[in-house]
Parts: sequence; C-alpha cells; structure tokens
Amino acid sequence: MNINEVRKVVGKLRANLFRKANSHSIGMLKTNIKGTGLQFKEHQVYNFGDDIRFIDWKILAKTSHPYVKTFNEERNVEIVVVIDASSTMMTGFNGVSKLQAAIEICCLLYLLAKETSDFVHALIVTDEVINVPKLSGDQGITHLISTLEEKNILTAKGKVNIERRFEENVNSKQKYLSIMKHLSRKREIILLSDFNEFIDADVLKKLLFRSNVHCFQLLSPLDEAKSLPYSLHAAATPKSSSSLGKYDFSGKKDLTHEFGKKFKRIRIQEKYLENFVKEMG
Repeated sequence: MNINEVRKVVGKLRANLFRKANSHSIGMLKTNIKGTGLQFKEHQVYNFGDDIRFIDWKILAKTSHPYVKTFNEERNVEIVVVIDASSTMMTGFNGVSKLQAAIEICCLLYLLAKETSDFVHALIVTDEVINVPKLSGDQGITHLISTLEEKNILTAKGKVNIERRFEENVNSKQKYLSIMKHLSRKREIILLSDFNEFIDADVLKKLLFRSNVHCFQLLSPLDEAKSLPYSLHAAATPKSSSSLGKYDFSGKKDLTHEFGKKFKRIRIQEKYLENFVKEMG
C-alpha cells in the first residue's frame, strides 16, 4: 500500500476541505456525507423572538405556558466502507490493482475522519465478510492492514496477494444482508467495487435506492476494453493462476446508464484518490 501517497493527498486537501466548515456543515467531506441533523436537548421557557416552529404544543396545551425545544447538533458520522476483495479486483494498471486502490481510498477516509471526529467501519467482502471495527486515523489504518494481512489478502510487505485462492463461500444475498445490517440514519455507506462479481444488479438497485449509499465503480483499462479477454492480475502473472482463470467482460453492461449519478466511476490509471474526493464533493 502506498500510504505515503495517501498522506500527501490528505495534506493537499486538508485546507480546502475544512476551510468552509460552519455550523451547518456537518461530518465528512461536508457535502454528500452529513451528520444526522438535530438531537433533542431540553425544553426552555419561550421568550419573545424564539422560533415559534420549536414550540412544544403538547406542553402548551397542558400547562398554558409556552416552551420551546432546544437541540444539539449531531456532528459525528459513522462511515461504512464496503470493499470488494473478489478475484476480479486483482486486475489493474501499471502494477496497481483495483483492490489496492480501494484499500488506499479507505485509508484516505480514515485520515480524513480523524480531522472531523468521524469514524470509519470497514467491511471486506471476499470469500467471507470481514468486519473491521470503527476507528479513525492511523489507528484505523493499522488495524485494517493487519486484518488484511491476517486474512492473507495482503502480504507481510503490504502488497496485495494476487496468488490468494478464492472460494465461493458468500453469495449475493449474504453480501446484501451484511451491508443492510449497517444501513441506518447515522451511517453513510460507501461501496468500492468493479461490480464484476460483487452483487447482482437487482440487489444493487435496492441498495442505491437509499440516499446514504454512495457507489464507486473502480475500473482498469481492461474493464473498458471492447473485446479483450484478460487475466485477473494487476502486474506480472503469478506462479499459479489456474484458480482465477480468465474472464471476458467485453459484453458487460454499463451500469452508469442504469443508475445515473448514484453510480460513479473511478479509473485507477488516473489520480484515483483525488478523483474520489472530487466525486464525493
């Protein structure tokens, strides 16, 4: 993983991301991901000039004295990052796989979450669903990488293990139910996948119906090739690739036509970290 590059991007973004913060800007990246709004604090006696929209009419009816509700602004957001770690995410460009890009984007969110007192909860979907508890900053990055190494998704040197063998232990329904467990008003869901083997289109449609789900399709040049079957690796072919085989996505449906603006594309041959933040903003 190129964590140093992630840190450089955070350094460039920090001033712009937080310069415009104000009392109405809540949570991560200030635009698409927001806090849950207002949380009731207490009642106070109505004074002339108070907003009549916050008068508690039930108390007024019972006591004949007007009281207004006061609120605390909720600022913390829990961001659930769902990373597709299936075999097709091993493809890439110039030695960088789509899976590596997804992990680096997750690390970027950990660092940004530290700045805004938010938290990131990672879900790694491979031949099992791996939960990484919600954390932020360097602590989150360390926990994520150690978990990926423990599950043999990353090597001890922090490289994506392109020789890892995959077993079909998790179907589309199980993936959907795992994600659904984390859908709530207090959470924002970010899906990072190439959507080649991730979840069915009808299941994806159910997820994208919710306003707090943000979908990012990670693409390599091979994903957009018209008629080229290709081997599922980011760099050189590993010693044993028989378990992964070859796939032909030449007839693959363009999901952006079906889902529109809810479905955003990130090309890993470009500056994918910066482009991710632009898409979120």
